Amino acid sequence: MKLLVCGGAGFIGSNFVRERLACTDDEIVVLDKLTYAGRRENFHDFADDPRFSFVHGPIEDPDAVERAIDGAGAIVNFAAETHVDRSIAEPDAFVRTNAQGTYVLLEAARKRDLRYLQVSTDEVYGSIAEGSFTEQSPLDPSSPYSATKAGADLLVSSYFQTFGLETVICRGSNNYGPYQYPEKLIPLIVLNALHGDRLPVYGDGLQVRNWLYVVDFGRAIGHVLEHGTPGEVYNVGGPDECTNLEVIHRILELTGRDETLLDHVTDRLGHDRRYSLSSSKVRELGWTPLTRFAEGLDQTVAWYRENAWWWESVRSGAYREYYQRQYGSSLG
Repeated sequence: MKLLVCGGAGFIGSNFVRERLACTDDEIVVLDKLTYAGRRENFHDFADDPRFSFVHGPIEDPDAVERAIDGAGAIVNFAAETHVDRSIAEPDAFVRTNAQGTYVLLEAARKRDLRYLQVSTDEVYGSIAEGSFTEQSPLDPSSPYSATKAGADLLVSSYFQTFGLETVICRGSNNYGPYQYPEKLIPLIVLNALHGDRLPVYGDGLQVRNWLYVVDFGRAIGHVLEHGTPGEVYNVGGPDECTNLEVIHRILELTGRDETLLDHVTDRLGHDRRYSLSSSKVRELGWTPLTRFAEGLDQTVAWYRENAWWWESVRSGAYREYYQRQYGSSLG
């Protein structure tokens, strides 16, 4: 099969492409506009694979989509602005990519009658104090990020209901692993700890997240693409949940640092307290996570420690200015 993978230069998308090229005979075209978090460095180990090609452009541009889609049998859409903090500061970028971009892709898929998989997030459900969200839970997004993702999901479902387009949606819990841009909790804390910088903790740090290793999520997406029922939503949760503070303490242990680096900062606006997804539906389809959080976090810390070539340019560039604005302190 030939796949058009949108947003394939980002964290989850590039890990998905890497896994598909290694484990299938797929031909893959990546369409990506290469924002700060979508980087050519994420292609370094498969850029020369004859089954891989790259088209530079945004999903909200119909001409860019036309250049990339020729011969594809399916679209997998990872392309999104994803960082909640940035959505609070710049919501317009999230509306443009997450909502308008999804519409452009759906129209292209409808014109060609392609199978379409939308990659979504547990954040569309909002916060849950006890239990886990199922695919029937109401959508209750809390941020411009999650609201634009929820809107995109509803648009995808409408194209199945109205036009009969073969769509499926995968909603993942918090992903972690190699190649993740260090604005997100785990890579931010890992790199700061390795450098001896302060570790910013929102509020009391007791927000609970359900952690999913990125390779496991990629496997789930591929499995749903091949075996999922059109029109359905599949939640993909990780095997373990932890508070943010527990995650940070584990990283301190793995990097040989202590609690004196902790820096409790003002909590995020509208910060959801707990996310949790039930994965029973996708498990019944034949998928199961293979990596427990302790093992995956150990592998992730080791990857960042051993791959300074990947993150050195990030920490020396515009990210430093963003970090200063966001947390009110400078990186060492």
